[in-house]
Amino acid sequence: MNNAPLLIAPSILSANFARLGEEVNAVLDAGADWIHFDVMDNHYVPNLTIGPMVCKSLREDGIKAFIDVHLMVEPVDDLAQNFADAGADLISFHPEATKHVTKTIDLIKDLGCKVGIALNPATPITVLDDVIQDIDLILVMSVNPGFGGQKFIPETLTKIVQARALIAKQERDIFLEVDGGINETTIADVAAAGANVFVAGSAIFGTADYAKTIQDLHQKIS
Repeated sequence: MNNAPLLIAPSILSANFARLGEEVNAVLDAGADWIHFDVMDNHYVPNLTIGPMVCKSLREDGIKAFIDVHLMVEPVDDLAQNFADAGADLISFHPEATKHVTKTIDLIKDLGCKVGIALNPATPITVLDDVIQDIDLILVMSVNPGFGGQKFIPETLTKIVQARALIAKQERDIFLEVDGGINETTIADVAAAGANVFVAGSAIFGTADYAKTIQDLHQKIS
């Protein structure tokens, strides 16, 4: 098991958008570590969610927390630029969604952001072989991208173990994030497989007491 800090990253996809700033502040006050953006474009995935203006608005409203942006979009580069300008700290993208993976990685780093590669359930871990040395985060999708509230796919635990083994061969720290169906039932197995960043949407925002929920999630992985 790795010694990396274990971080809870609520996905604002499940928040109440009529009072998003209040919701983000509420989960941060409740103990959240990162704020996660699920960005969908109605092209790479069938749904349509949020853009960089939302990120910019939260920054202008005083949100200083680490903002973790997951781009489920195609093409990638222009929106990566826009989210970097809006205040993102880390931007992840799917390698299938860009023509030149290394160029997109370099672009995001040049914009001053950390960079991650997102792996769909059907994407082999081998896509990381040529880029692992250049990225800051591996995002393992434990559901198929495009919709919130899906059930965790148990077979992705094997990919999490493989990703942790790949990270262990590197000479620097790389975050291992898992997104999809994370809740009090699944989070312990995901942590045991080697993940250290846990994206949870409805499992947090769908509860009445964010602080208790986040505390309970942390207890499951401590």
